[in-house]
Amino acid sequence: MEKRITYHEQTDIENTLKLREVLKTLPPFCRDYFRAVEPTTTTKTRISYAYDIRIFFQFLLDENPAFKDYTMQDFTVQVLDQVNALDIEEYQEYLKVYKTGDKTETNGERGLKRKISALRSFYAYYFKREMIHTNPTVLVDVPKIHQKSIVRLDTDEVSILLDYIEHCGDHLTGQKRVFYEKTKERDLALVTLLLGTGIRVSECVGLDVEDIDFKNNGIKVTRKGGNEMVVYFGPEVEKALKKYLEVREGITPLAGHEHALFYSAQRRRIGVQAVENLVKKYAREVTTTKKITPHKLRSTYGTALYQETGDIYLVADVLGHKDVNTTRKHYAALDDNRRRQAATAVKLREES
Repeated sequence: MEKRITYHEQTDIENTLKLREVLKTLPPFCRDYFRAVEPTTTTKTRISYAYDIRIFFQFLLDENPAFKDYTMQDFTVQVLDQVNALDIEEYQEYLKVYKTGDKTETNGERGLKRKISALRSFYAYYFKREMIHTNPTVLVDVPKIHQKSIVRLDTDEVSILLDYIEHCGDHLTGQKRVFYEKTKERDLALVTLLLGTGIRVSECVGLDVEDIDFKNNGIKVTRKGGNEMVVYFGPEVEKALKKYLEVREGITPLAGHEHALFYSAQRRRIGVQAVENLVKKYAREVTTTKKITPHKLRSTYGTALYQETGDIYLVADVLGHKDVNTTRKHYAALDDNRRRQAATAVKLREES
């Protein structure tokens, strides 16, 4: 029997081929670094690193007079020793606004931090192997990230959202009504699953129908980094999934998409962008003040779970955070609310 290639394996194959193409646009010596980080990174991470490091070399070509006669292929590893801390600071400044062809690119705090972190990792590899004698990236501070408040749906908004998906067809006519009826059970199952498990949108679109276990009410998800984990769901998710699966049985998928849990209107595995669009479409009708995305549904689940259990380690585990400090950082505001309660919980003197 032929082994089934999973969505994540297929994505890895496509990303590996894409990475090879990107590496052709980088200085030849860079390949050593990408070969070395392969065991500890995902293909998606390596592609991001490759793009980020290419921007650094493009900066040297465009902005540094010492390399005005160079091409990308002329750079050797020795060039890394010609760059000093001041150059890295100039690169940080450059990253805020720069041009690629006719397009103007910008980076906020997170984009800056990611690109400097990629460069640090790149330099560290060659420095550890004594192929270069200096590492100016460690002399420059990484940009500070200011935490944003968590945007999430309140309990009543969750209820309104699910009710809306279930009944908004009552107000539609013609083709809109036909399309709604066709996708209603899928959309309801998808949004209920996101709200009821807190899985990432990438994990959701990667689900195969074989990943659902109704005996234990669990789904097998492939987390960031490639680890598999079973996430459990409650009766509301079970009901929505079972109703959708009845509809799914009547769909004839395109070749190669037979195992996908959620199908697009084109009868292929639904993509991340399509899920983001449908979540935004429905959420707009429920709240105009909050920009709701699939990730915000994840935050909604994480918040509800933390409020119910008070167990930050459980929340970290279920959300698939490798480091509990990531979770604590996101849900610190909730801890603050609990601490405020402590101020009035203890009475020092009985009121007379």
